[in-house]
Amino acid sequence: MNPATNLIDTVTAILLITNLMLLGSGYLTSCIRYAALQGLAVGLLPLLLHAQGSWGRAAALAAAGMILKGVVFPIVLTRILRDINVRREVEPFVGYGTSVMAGVGMLAFSMWLTRRLSLSAVPESALIMPAGFATVLIGLFLIVSRRKAVTQVLGYIVMENGIYAFGTALAGGVPLLVELGVLLDAFVAVFIMSIAIYHISREFDHIDVDQLDRLQG
Repeated sequence: MNPATNLIDTVTAILLITNLMLLGSGYLTSCIRYAALQGLAVGLLPLLLHAQGSWGRAAALAAAGMILKGVVFPIVLTRILRDINVRREVEPFVGYGTSVMAGVGMLAFSMWLTRRLSLSAVPESALIMPAGFATVLIGLFLIVSRRKAVTQVLGYIVMENGIYAFGTALAGGVPLLVELGVLLDAFVAVFIMSIAIYHISREFDHIDVDQLDRLQG
């Protein structure tokens, strides 16, 4: 087996394991660490999948992805947690055990779906596409099933990681500026959401999004 394929499979395994750990953990600091590990792993994919075509382009994209997803985002969210003094996701809409089972179901569905797609480009690893699609679904699930705004930001990051993994596995000729633009969009979104979380906490002494409906009327 190609050594690059082994490394891609390792990244895929990290992607799936961190997804399940995010679904099963209520400690926000741990969740941020899992998301950082996932971001570092996903950031390696351009080097593993496209380095033979343009090493400089792949290295630039990998460096940008790893810095943003594995360093900048976790630092921003950790500082937000420190400022708002929140440690756990209390009473999520969906329990942690049920969330893990739902994550396994999403992975099974993703494997079933990707086998039926007609693709012009075939990735080096057969697991990276279902793992990427499952990560998108799990990110969406985190957004809708958790109460804390911090966890919902993590869900957005996870969803973006899945889109990044899925797109990187398929795309071969997307210009570097376009790909860096996607990363910049993700950075701006996380930055704005983090500022919003901080101000919500200062005004209302909580970051439970389900309580914000009381502001209506």
